[in-house]
Amino acid sequence: MMKKLKFPAGFKWGCATASYQVEGGNSNSDWWQWEKQGMADNESGRACDYWNLYKKDHELLSELGVNVFRLSIEWARVQPEEGIFDEQALMRYREILEDLKSRNIKVQLTLWHWTSPLWFAKKYGFHKKESVKIFAKYVERIVGEFDELIESYLTFNEPMVPLGMGYLGGAFPPGVKNPMKFISAVNNIAKAHNATYEIIHKKNSQAQVGITYLYNWYESEGFGILLNAINRIAQWYRIDLLGNKIKNHQDFIGIDYYRLGKITFNWKNIKMDSRNQTYLGFTIEEDKENVMKWISYPQGLYKVLKQASEKFKLPIYIAENGTPTREGIDDKDRIEYIKTHLEMVHKAISEGVDVRGYNFWSLMDNLEWLYGYEPKFGLVEIDFQTLERKPRKSFYEYAKICKNNELEFEE
Repeated sequence: MMKKLKFPAGFKWGCATASYQVEGGNSNSDWWQWEKQGMADNESGRACDYWNLYKKDHELLSELGVNVFRLSIEWARVQPEEGIFDEQALMRYREILEDLKSRNIKVQLTLWHWTSPLWFAKKYGFHKKESVKIFAKYVERIVGEFDELIESYLTFNEPMVPLGMGYLGGAFPPGVKNPMKFISAVNNIAKAHNATYEIIHKKNSQAQVGITYLYNWYESEGFGILLNAINRIAQWYRIDLLGNKIKNHQDFIGIDYYRLGKITFNWKNIKMDSRNQTYLGFTIEEDKENVMKWISYPQGLYKVLKQASEKFKLPIYIAENGTPTREGIDDKDRIEYIKTHLEMVHKAISEGVDVRGYNFWSLMDNLEWLYGYEPKFGLVEIDFQTLERKPRKSFYEYAKICKNNELEFEE
């Protein structure tokens, strides 16, 4: 028996990408140097070459039937040197944004998606107080250039991930393990977000500004009275440590949700290895069948939507939600993932949670940071040798959902 779940009128269906992961050629970025030092599984190189092939990808968006596309500006591309903006790069971004507008696809723009200009990383970094003013100047230029083409802004993407990996784990740039610098960076990111919020609203009082939190669901077993404490620590670190500093500077909440974080403990494994998610014996249980060993848990999305709604009392956008698979067009696992997670979104909405939209991660296969090109996150398969784009079966299933504003599945 087929069941249909209708979503609210005006619900926003989208896809998400990040500039560094898809554009290619971002040689002025700190992550580019990180790759050159052998700190990741692959060098990004030309990536998907979205920078040159964006019209092909926008044609796919039109075919998909989405009404929102989340993309980011690569700060290092538009400001390759301190105090100097690249006018040609700004012009290309305008062409990209105008092409989306011509297709009636609204833009959700991320201003910082984990990468910074090399000059900024070498001279400043977010642990230095000067970073706030420097980031604000970058934001002022971007907002001044493109505001009429942007529907909503995300200031920072999941900032606690790169800050933790970069300042505590040493696995991301700047590659240090310094708690004092970490705290300074968190405080400065919060200040930069608040400054960005004010800049955007000064330019456009109707603008919608938010930030994304990685809101995976955490559970623990076998710890007795430590169970709640462990989960509270995870929640405090991922959400509250930053969120409490910016709570009056958000028009909506961006949630990135992927999986279950099932915490286990092994006293024989007392080490810090952030890349493999081991923290002094505590680690995350793995699904050996998943490319990135992630445990799919649709109910977790429902739980975090309820939790975020109660905490923030603001509209919610699911800014990222997706799963990695292996190569191939037939991706039944991804179709199942999309439908089971959207069923939970619908459940939350039916119970009064103000969810305004959903972005699938991602439109196309791309560079998965430290893990390179092996994990495939796209509705569209990319041949990284020829750059050929091939829509997967999930592409067409998601298109039905977007075009009908409705989820259909077999009970």
